[in-house]
Amino acid sequence: MAQQHLEPTDPLAQPVTGESLADYLRSQATEFLRALRQHRETGAGGGAPARARPSVGDSGPQESVGAARSLRRSARRISASLHTYRPLLDADWSEGMRPELAWLSGTLAAEHSCAARLERLLTALHRLSGSATLPAQTAGTPGGAPPLPERGNLTVGAAKAGALLDRQLTLARTRAHSTALQSLGSSRFHAVADKVAVLASEVPLTPAARDADLRTHAAAAEERLSDAIAGLPLVTAGSPYNAEALIHGLSPDPAPHPQDGPWHQVRLLLRLHRYALEVLHGQGRDAPVDVRLLTAGQALNRHRDASEAAAAAAHAARTPRIAPATAYALGVLHADQRHEVEAARFAFQQSWQKQTVSTS
Repeated sequence: MAQQHLEPTDPLAQPVTGESLADYLRSQATEFLRALRQHRETGAGGGAPARARPSVGDSGPQESVGAARSLRRSARRISASLHTYRPLLDADWSEGMRPELAWLSGTLAAEHSCAARLERLLTALHRLSGSATLPAQTAGTPGGAPPLPERGNLTVGAAKAGALLDRQLTLARTRAHSTALQSLGSSRFHAVADKVAVLASEVPLTPAARDADLRTHAAAAEERLSDAIAGLPLVTAGSPYNAEALIHGLSPDPAPHPQDGPWHQVRLLLRLHRYALEVLHGQGRDAPVDVRLLTAGQALNRHRDASEAAAAAAHAARTPRIAPATAYALGVLHADQRHEVEAARFAFQQSWQKQTVSTS
């Protein structure tokens, strides 16, 4: 794919100094602390028995769900800004802070990811098998699952495949929930929260940051994204039927397919680019919105979700001593999700090739 240069979203005529970075980091730190207070007020991090604790994922009260999402959101933005604008910040402080924020964001996201992955896979099984109810609903019925409507071998194995996925991903979600609760009460988390609290009032800018132009660093993030997009493996990964990816996913090798790696990297770089623009333009109502960046990001999120769902289906298919019909249903589900991966890549290409349109 020929290298594409990104169109400027909303070029700024005047330099943007380090004070804008300080304002942005202070605002994100304030949002982090507000979300943390809300999270504690809902009891999500309290000492109640595990069964009574609200979930940090989608199953808990809406307030707790929103607070956990806001914590992740602020942690990602602070970490991304420390990465993009690291020459303008105290090196020891920023390099020590970034991995801790990444740890926190990943820990809080794990339970939600497990729940969303299970929902995605069960919905796909329902669609593929033509069942009247979701496989999890039939598989989880006390006293045995009612038979699904006849639709060949896929229908025979869909209920058991759904039950297997439900057990595996529910277990993973429970473990992620416990890990998140333990993490939010750990000394490691409190150290991170203390640093964010200091950041809300004092940003450790270097002396040169006061007169630096943030546009230079934002342009570097933009260029890294452009180079990564130019290097995407479109020849092998963009075909309607990607047999190599299907074969790899069902092989004994549990490692992710190497085709997915560059796309995941582009997703991360696109996020860094978006956050870098937020520092330049702010996040108020008057801030420009790049529709192309939003739609491209949504496509890459779907790509990530489908890729991970396919891996979960392949993992379930490698479960020892499962019935042939169950393995068949999981294989069809895996292929379906790999096709979703290809569709997401196509959607990304279509959105990225469009001319940038900004709205205010």
